[in-house]
Amino acid sequence: MKFSFQKYLQVMNKVSLIIFREYLTRVKKKSFIIATFLGPILMGAVMFLPTYFALNTQGNQSFQVIDESGLMGAVFVSDDEVSYEYISTNLDVAKSDLLESDVDGLIYIPDFELNEPQGFALYGASNQSISTLSSIENTLELHIESLRLLASGLDKEVIDSFEAHIDLNTINLSNSGGEQESSSGAATIIGYIASFMIYMFVFIYGAMCMRGVIEEKSSRIVEIVLSSVKPFELMMGKVIGIAMVGLTQFVLWILLTAGISMLISVFMSPEALEMGAANSEMSSEADMMATALSALGGINMTLVLSAFLFYFIGGYLLYGALFAAIGSASDSDADAQQFMVPVTAPLIISIISLSLVLQDPHGSVSFWMSIIPFTSPIIMMMRIPFGVAPWELILSMFMLILGFLFTLWIAGRIYRVGILMHGTKVNWKILAKWFMTSD
Repeated sequence: MKFSFQKYLQVMNKVSLIIFREYLTRVKKKSFIIATFLGPILMGAVMFLPTYFALNTQGNQSFQVIDESGLMGAVFVSDDEVSYEYISTNLDVAKSDLLESDVDGLIYIPDFELNEPQGFALYGASNQSISTLSSIENTLELHIESLRLLASGLDKEVIDSFEAHIDLNTINLSNSGGEQESSSGAATIIGYIASFMIYMFVFIYGAMCMRGVIEEKSSRIVEIVLSSVKPFELMMGKVIGIAMVGLTQFVLWILLTAGISMLISVFMSPEALEMGAANSEMSSEADMMATALSALGGINMTLVLSAFLFYFIGGYLLYGALFAAIGSASDSDADAQQFMVPVTAPLIISIISLSLVLQDPHGSVSFWMSIIPFTSPIIMMMRIPFGVAPWELILSMFMLILGFLFTLWIAGRIYRVGILMHGTKVNWKILAKWFMTSD
């Protein structure tokens, strides 16, 4: 028993050396450092730039308006973003003058019938944006509707008072009698983000593991390493080492993104407050944001983050072992492509099935896909924000652990033979032969 324990310590010592070698080698690379710092910056830019441009971009559009109907004199009102000028010039003359002036466009309102408003046009030297066209069309439509109501003798305010808008609050009940406000929209967003991140990380670091094995195999470095360790120990060290690299980058992304977001919020807050005092739309957006943040209170974020960490590591370890086996059986990236489709098919099926899971997160299809180890990392992360029974989550995690051990065993039997094979045209039949080969 003492000898077995010492042997176990020796194995773990060798595996740990391989783990730290893989980890330190990759985190010191310039590509890792650049990607680690560039990712949060890009995320911050995505969050910051649209808001910044919305707050700081001042519209400077100007339009001329010809109203031959005489009914639209008070429709277009100038503001800080757009200026309107009513002119009584002939249309042909106005179109000629338009090309020589700085005016962005000419709005032509013909003498029309209220029952069939036709002939409206917007002239310009270039195409206008969709938002500009929609704004002009909505302004004209609303005013014509008001004119029709006025002509019919109906009061628009009375008609508007008949409109009803319902906001359906969703509240989750607990067995203890408690009530918690929830939001299907917030759950959908969180589920999609978590699922896509796991999908992306498994692909990125799984491919990294495969390419690392191919490079060592092609350069014959692995033959020197295998003189000191067993193939299974080498594979374990490589898979776990790259998992630590991915986890490190993920944690740094979270911390840096949170820091950049805080700086952006501090930088933006005075301007946002000033804008909000003068713009009612900004206050409504702030109310929507407050509602969204309140809805997040109905989601157990501690459970979501903990489950994400588990499925992130478990999903990578399950697929990382298979990617390592593919790398051991290939002499180049091109040779590995024939084995990629069957291995990555469950991941692709999972990401495609997210819309189906979203329609019925508690249905039988969603349940079984969140239990099967090859699809559970992505599907379960979509289901968790909607609420999952504890026994389902425990069963899914247990099955994922079994799935990782199963794929590790399969990959190990292929890896031990394939890592030393060079120049062999490998197919599925040969992989099966390697798997059946005894020690």
